[in-house]
Amino acid sequence: MAKEMDERRPGILGLIIRIIVNSIVLLIVSALVPGFFVAGWGTAILAAVVIAVLDYLVEMVFKIDATPFGRGITGFIVAAIIIYLTQYFVAGVTVTMWGAIIGALLIGLINLIIPGRVM
Repeated sequence: MAKEMDERRPGILGLIIRIIVNSIVLLIVSALVPGFFVAGWGTAILAAVVIAVLDYLVEMVFKIDATPFGRGITGFIVAAIIIYLTQYFVAGVTVTMWGAIIGALLIGLINLIIPGRVM
């Protein structure tokens, strides 16, 4: 049982890789989506950490998979809300509601291409 838990949990290296990939995805989305702005690499890393923490809290409290395509429309809406709320925790991130919706869609599409759970 304990071994199964360890296999599902990423190690510290997996966590670092996931944060870096998330940061890159946020920078790509920032370049492509109007109404979605991330100031730079450091801001993207901090935003990726905040998104991961908010995602974790939503999953723990509401038992909702908050990935853009995690639970259909519910997961998509929750992902957009998390992206939108991130601007209130990270200076240098500016997201309109439409930017969050389009960003969640694009992040979900990128998640389909990149193996593993990214957002």
